Amino acid sequence: MTTIVSVRATEVIVPARPGSLNSETVLDKDSAFAQKFLTGESWTEFANQPKWIVEMTLADGLTGIGETYRSASGDLIRESMQEFVGKDILKLNWRRLPVTDQRIYEAFESCVLDLAGKLLHVPVYQLLGGGYRETVDCMGWTGRRTPEDAAQKAFEAMQKGHKVFKFKCSDEDPVRLWTEEIKKKCGDGIKVLLDPNQRWDDVGTTMKLMEGVEMEVMLGLEDPVRHADVEGFKYLKKHLGIPLYRHISLPYTQDIRDMITFVRADAADGYNFNGSAYNCVLLAEIAHLEGKPCWRGSEVDLGVSEAMGLHIAAASINCTIPSDIFGELVRVDDLLAEPIAFENGAAKVPQGDGLGVALDCEALKKYQTGKILTAHL
Repeated sequence: MTTIVSVRATEVIVPARPGSLNSETVLDKDSAFAQKFLTGESWTEFANQPKWIVEMTLADGLTGIGETYRSASGDLIRESMQEFVGKDILKLNWRRLPVTDQRIYEAFESCVLDLAGKLLHVPVYQLLGGGYRETVDCMGWTGRRTPEDAAQKAFEAMQKGHKVFKFKCSDEDPVRLWTEEIKKKCGDGIKVLLDPNQRWDDVGTTMKLMEGVEMEVMLGLEDPVRHADVEGFKYLKKHLGIPLYRHISLPYTQDIRDMITFVRADAADGYNFNGSAYNCVLLAEIAHLEGKPCWRGSEVDLGVSEAMGLHIAAASINCTIPSDIFGELVRVDDLLAEPIAFENGAAKVPQGDGLGVALDCEALKKYQTGKILTAHL
């Protein structure tokens, strides 16, 4: 009864909420960045890239669900389906599943752990070692903004109870003016995290852009310079006077071993981790041994991935910085029958068996593109 008899993948496109990404007047002309992160000039492409919802079913009819990253390969999904059909869910090595592509790995891992949790009648976080918290503080989030829009977005998030707001930015953005306007409108009610995605490039540019920034509203900087510039991270960590964070994103072909270089160099004050569940918990444990906090990253996810992210955050002892779980601020739908519950800027970790969430079949039908892949025993 615990044999996987079928796997189904449905491609969906769930659009962004109007006004949730960049300001209308702010266009991103960095073509290399746009190609790497699939953003487009206005970032609408970022949210509107297709995803796949994966459903894995056992012989007794029990089904587990998962969600890929944006623009995952349908061919690789089809190949991976065949690796699971006919396998006993309770005899798989849950830490090392037979999927090589990281942009689809989490979807299959989510299905497997959802099923295992349902069979064993425990939440997924228990399969990851146990929970440390029942709620996870979450950041607000947006793309590049005018100073006035930046302040308004931070204010709206503050009104919802968020304690931190994260902005994407490039070296063209007047971040000093952003923080000035946010200080005027929000006072001390919310902290700001700036994430240039390495686009400030070097130490000199970063120091110049940070001149005059309202440091009292800053939570810190994430990835201002190139990841390879470890000495640059160390310099900024020492001289800026605010925390410096390193994002390790396994789906973007980064390696879990990248962490070791930063630990040895003491080059970051904390970390943003996203990737598969067991790998993220392992990264969090390494950071904990270093005495550093972390948070759960994302990719403007739908509800299934966000539910998994909450279980990962719950099972990570040092996940104390607000996490990038903010789909309700950005997506028009999460595809869940019951949405993730938010209260005062924190998300409640689902407490049911497995992921503790269920697909909204009508929403899935509404947003599907027509591409469906199946594999059967």
